[in-house]
Amino acid sequence: MHKKTKLSVIVPVYNEEKNIKPLVSRLLKLFAKMRIKYEIVFVMDPCTDLTEKGILEIRSKDDNVKLLKMSRRFGQPACTLAGLQYCSGSVGVVIDADLQDPPELIGKFIEKWEQGYEIVYGQRIDRKGETIIKKIVSYLGYWLINKISEVSIPRNTGDFRLLDREVIDHVVAMKDHDGFLRGLVGFVGFSQIAIKYNRESRLTGKGKYNMFLGSLRIGVNGVIGFSIYPLHIISIFGITISSLSFMLGIIYLFLKIINYPILWGNPTLVILISFLSGIQLLSLGIMGEYLGRMYEEVKNRPIFIIDKKYGFDEKKRTD
Repeated sequence: MHKKTKLSVIVPVYNEEKNIKPLVSRLLKLFAKMRIKYEIVFVMDPCTDLTEKGILEIRSKDDNVKLLKMSRRFGQPACTLAGLQYCSGSVGVVIDADLQDPPELIGKFIEKWEQGYEIVYGQRIDRKGETIIKKIVSYLGYWLINKISEVSIPRNTGDFRLLDREVIDHVVAMKDHDGFLRGLVGFVGFSQIAIKYNRESRLTGKGKYNMFLGSLRIGVNGVIGFSIYPLHIISIFGITISSLSFMLGIIYLFLKIINYPILWGNPTLVILISFLSGIQLLSLGIMGEYLGRMYEEVKNRPIFIIDKKYGFDEKKRTD
């Protein structure tokens, strides 16, 4: 590796006090072995445990460990984007603090980057510690996104990935409020390659998002944020139902003319009204998702607000 190369490791954290020291210990062992310049950028939503204290203790011994503290809880996507924006390395790696993704894999990421790949992502072979429900939701989500999305998102991947400086600059410049990193990286393109690995269970603690709704929300962001196909589906539904209704009206008119008894009743009405009401509500929901995202973008509010910075310019900044 070139002597001037600097690696930035971006770690979004929230209530991870027991995982911080093991993560940093494994990272430092890797960096010593690689003989590489580095910085570890923790980006933290305000925590209710001793996460902040633990990071600052490590920083007191190594000023390459830095911390961005949010003014409130903005969520992992915003923290990740903040870390990417503030990092100074010629290459960056995003990794969670729970050690489900092995830090040692970063060495292989760097090898692929030196071969010319600008994006190297970890692709999970096995997903230990995850429930069947989460695995099913994840599988269906990736399948749907890749079927209808305008960008390709490899299956069984997360935010654990290496990004070249040029890729980081393009991702940050988009200022996407949803911050769906997998989609943003897919959108910018560049040469990409996967490194397959077995994902471990969390070292300690519990995951910070709902096993069902969290994965579902990520899937919705992937579909709505990178495809207008659901709007086409609404139009197709509308045309199809209108055509069927028109044909049914013609049939009823013909039967009325020839005095043929028409079978009609309350169950039929209930079924038809329920079906059409469901389609209408679904259509409104889909349009609402798009409108909501337009509303967020048009307001142009900051994606995140940083309260304190350790290792950076101490002036508050919004982005």
